[in-house]
Amino acid sequence: MRTIGSIPSGFRNLVLFSLLAFSWGGSFVAIEIGLEYVPPLLFAALRYGVAGLIVLGYAAVVTDRSRPTGRSEWLAVVVAGVFVIALYHGLLYIGELYVSGAVAATVVSTAPILTVAFAGAILPNERLSAVSIAGFVLGLIGVGLVVQPSRTALGSDVTIGVALVFASAAAFALGSVLIRPIDAGLPIETLQAWSMLLGAGVLFGWAFASGESLGAIKVTTTAVLSYGYLTIISGVLAFLLYFELLDRSGAIQVNLVGYAEPVVAIGISWLLLGTVVDALTVLGLVTIASGFALIKRESIRSLLAATGILGRSTAADLTTARTDGGRTVEQDAD
Repeated sequence: MRTIGSIPSGFRNLVLFSLLAFSWGGSFVAIEIGLEYVPPLLFAALRYGVAGLIVLGYAAVVTDRSRPTGRSEWLAVVVAGVFVIALYHGLLYIGELYVSGAVAATVVSTAPILTVAFAGAILPNERLSAVSIAGFVLGLIGVGLVVQPSRTALGSDVTIGVALVFASAAAFALGSVLIRPIDAGLPIETLQAWSMLLGAGVLFGWAFASGESLGAIKVTTTAVLSYGYLTIISGVLAFLLYFELLDRSGAIQVNLVGYAEPVVAIGISWLLLGTVVDALTVLGLVTIASGFALIKRESIRSLLAATGILGRSTAADLTTARTDGGRTVEQDAD
């Protein structure tokens, strides 16, 4: 097994995976807590305005280009900034006014499945197979188990919240598909930084157009801790972990973080807020994860082979980028 110093690389990857899952899974609960003190769109805008500046500084140090040049690179920034940052987080934060962070994290885990569905519908070289359609249907069933639809539930807070969060996952998935054909050679750190900054600008405009006001912000210790966690831990440090894990392990292991996030969110929500999700929500999460496993079965098999669980891997490398309750642009080559 390859080692770094005296630390086996497989163990190091597991530590990076666990820290990233904890950072991004905890963000859903931090959003839920912070929304008690900050209007949702301003909350998201302030988070990504600061995080974008910090990541931009990081990009200036570790890459050879800290700003986009040319139409295609700016187009990539606009698509990622509008869909992956602004629409995704705006709808997510508003949705968490109605549902818990644990439920939101479960619904957001449909994003990789929705990405495959949008790719099959939009990109000519990525047709949906029968198995992919079955995985997509499983994802929808999982969301249905979370909502638990009934005549009395229709129009309830849970239904509204889940619908908004599901729309946020769809916005993220659509953005990650729309960016694929764009021939942009930007380093991922630079793309992420400028997307955050542009997305923050869109969120500020959306917030003020919706009547949100800076005067409505209640500055408390809890609010500051929530904002600090989302901006520094989930918005900056988690992306550094993400860049490292992506470089060391490839796309699928990073994608699997998304299915650890709801488990983390459920645990943290129980510890900090005493919130307990019901059995159907857990079943919904398992169903969504099963849909993803069905769609990505070959890639997961290759990942297991690469780690030695199934023997030697012969699969080609995959590249991706994704995000949390913080998230980045996904580019599956599956």
